[in-house]
Amino acid sequence: THTVLAYAPLAGGEIQVFPIPQTIAAGEVAPRPLLPSLRFHAAPGALAADDLLLPWPSDETSILGTFARELGQQTPGRLVASAKSWLSHPSVDRTAAILPWGAPDDVAKVSPLDASASYLRHLRQAWDHAHPHAPLARQQIVLTVPASFDDGARELTLQAATLAGLPEVHPLEEPQAAVSDWVPSHQPHLAGQLARTHRPLAVHACAGTTALTL
Repeated sequence: THTVLAYAPLAGGEIQVFPIPQTIAAGEVAPRPLLPSLRFHAAPGALAADDLLLPWPSDETSILGTFARELGQQTPGRLVASAKSWLSHPSVDRTAAILPWGAPDDVAKVSPLDASASYLRHLRQAWDHAHPHAPLARQQIVLTVPASFDDGARELTLQAATLAGLPEVHPLEEPQAAVSDWVPSHQPHLAGQLARTHRPLAVHACAGTTALTL
């Protein structure tokens, strides 16, 4: 549903959420803590070039993020949603231009792979614009994936990162990421809380699915 980027110094320090610049209205760009994982494929001539200016050069022809969500509410047939879920759909060609699903022939299509790559590319471009001397591709990147992803969906996620200009990422299941956050935040009382625990259970409850990781 959303894409978020958090970062911290490797030597230790406070974890911070990176504010992601994105188009929030025609001709208006502002940082937001979340990038809605949505693409809107506007009709030719529907929006002026000045309506979609970002702080960095981009070849992206669709609208991503907050403004895409607003436009998609008005014209849902041109909105690409749930690209990450489509990556794990074995009954379709996830590298074929099939989204927006069921859209008319005059609507530009994109594959689930390319849609996923576009969100990661936006993150890279936003980060690099804010940190020109420390580009994202040179950082140690952990990319979380749903626990339900099979090997094919994981491989496609890595391909999406490569297409986005992030060739080296370390995939981590989302429930495991939650545990990795929980353990240090409870460090002062960890021994007592886990004294009789042999196997912790991580429950990741979402709007559409619930994942259990033991």
